[in-house]
Amino acid sequence: MRTLRRTVVALTLTVVGCAQDGVDYADLVFRGGTVYTVDADVPTAEAVAVRGSRIVYVGDEPGVEALIGPSTEVVDLTGRMLLPGFHDTHVHPTSGGIELGECDLNGAATRAEVVRIVRGCGEDGDPDGWVRGGGFDLPLFPDGAPSRELLDSLVPDRPAFLTSADAHTGWANSRALEIAGITEATPDPPPDGIIVRAADGRAQGTLRESAMGLVARHLPDYTDVEIRQGLERGIAMATSFGITTVHEANASEPFVRAYAALAREGRLHARAIIGQALDLSRGPAQVADLVRIREENASALVHPTAAKIFLDGVIEGQTAALLEEYEDRPGWRGELTLPPEELEALVEALDAGGFKVHVHAIGDRAIRVALDAFEAQAERDGGAGPRHVMAHIQLIDPADIPRFAELGVVASFQPLWFFADSYITDLTEPRLGPARSRWLYPARSLLETGAVMAAGSDWSVSSMDPLQAIEVAVTRRDPTLDTGAPWIPDEVLDLETMLSAYTLQGAIAGDMDDVTGTITVGKLADMVVLDADLLSLPPERISDAKVVMTLLEGRVVYRR
Repeated sequence: MRTLRRTVVALTLTVVGCAQDGVDYADLVFRGGTVYTVDADVPTAEAVAVRGSRIVYVGDEPGVEALIGPSTEVVDLTGRMLLPGFHDTHVHPTSGGIELGECDLNGAATRAEVVRIVRGCGEDGDPDGWVRGGGFDLPLFPDGAPSRELLDSLVPDRPAFLTSADAHTGWANSRALEIAGITEATPDPPPDGIIVRAADGRAQGTLRESAMGLVARHLPDYTDVEIRQGLERGIAMATSFGITTVHEANASEPFVRAYAALAREGRLHARAIIGQALDLSRGPAQVADLVRIREENASALVHPTAAKIFLDGVIEGQTAALLEEYEDRPGWRGELTLPPEELEALVEALDAGGFKVHVHAIGDRAIRVALDAFEAQAERDGGAGPRHVMAHIQLIDPADIPRFAELGVVASFQPLWFFADSYITDLTEPRLGPARSRWLYPARSLLETGAVMAAGSDWSVSSMDPLQAIEVAVTRRDPTLDTGAPWIPDEVLDLETMLSAYTLQGAIAGDMDDVTGTITVGKLADMVVLDADLLSLPPERISDAKVVMTLLEGRVVYRR
């Protein structure tokens, strides 16, 4: 395992003299490093100039001299790299930020570390209140199912409920199960809930998918202050990673209002494409409410223009919807959260309301059903509606790979998952078998069909850092390792593809490629400075690079 390089040399910032009278000077100039534009017409440059919120010059260094005036800030890149700002096309800044202020298990690498943190959480805070939070990794527990007895030993006198890193499993202690009224007689709740049971039929403490709601409904609501604090934490993390546009993947109305409030106050430091949360039981009837929320909260930085559909669960929890049965559970294929005909009706209503449909689909059956719904909609309107997005798409049947390009559906992968970690080796491949496992995250196969392939993190499920994710995509191996064979080598991607996935393709996913996503004259100055030139680094060193500066519309929103 390597030691990551941490040394960062500060950028040199200088103010230089007036070029000539009467010139409309730039406010900011970058020169002296690698400018990678992701613009096919001008792929690289030596200098970039910004005036106000827009890029006004991309070219060679001599050409920018005339734009440098007495108040121009000149950034000497000194060999560093300037890129378009990153777009994270599937992330949870608000809930993830809230989680950072709770019993935070993200990053706990061992079961012993989980035990230590949870015990501490049980000893802190309101002695009569809930212990809540999450981020634990399922493979730390046998079959990904932690027990109530373990949690009882850590939090004996208070109700405790923690969610897994993938957010599809909950862990409850006996007090929480008692408050929720969950007994051996409680049935698994529809459409996809699973109450994991001990040999005697009692609830074991692990709740999957909609079964989590049996406990979660008893948790106190977050206050507006807690929501805003969480959002600010999440956005601050995003800007530190060079992310200038986030696709908030599942926002309730209070979450949307928090974005709007921060934007009004000038404290929202990233652009947001917001996927509004849906109540699947309400179907198309709720679209009018989504329109109202969009109209009340939209602004230059806040775009509540999408709607989120969870169509299935996850393979590791045996809740993803598969075309064929699970290897380790004969006869079981998982459940869809909506029957195909209801999904089609909901997609039709959302499309007609002008909403991008953002679908969570993991299993090959869920992916096929979602594609079928998008195809039916395209047949109705000729493809004139919004561009829709499908996220995660972990297991794609080969027959469905060309359909993304054919239907214009954006494939939003989470590239940090493209290697054989314990989720893959312990919980996923054994459930699928080798033949199906070959088609886990078939990114290159999909790219070769001409599909729009964007990238996201799904934070707080996994790290928000785009550079880690890019490294994994081009190596298909653990980012902490320098050597080793790639996992499914036929699906390895190249660096240029991944830089585009995190910039231009992300802008296309948000229907904003006319104003952002590349360093192009006339576009908004959403840019990021890295301390190293990625084009000159070995692939296994990409994640060593660090963000030095992030700009949103010409404003510095992060400086290392």
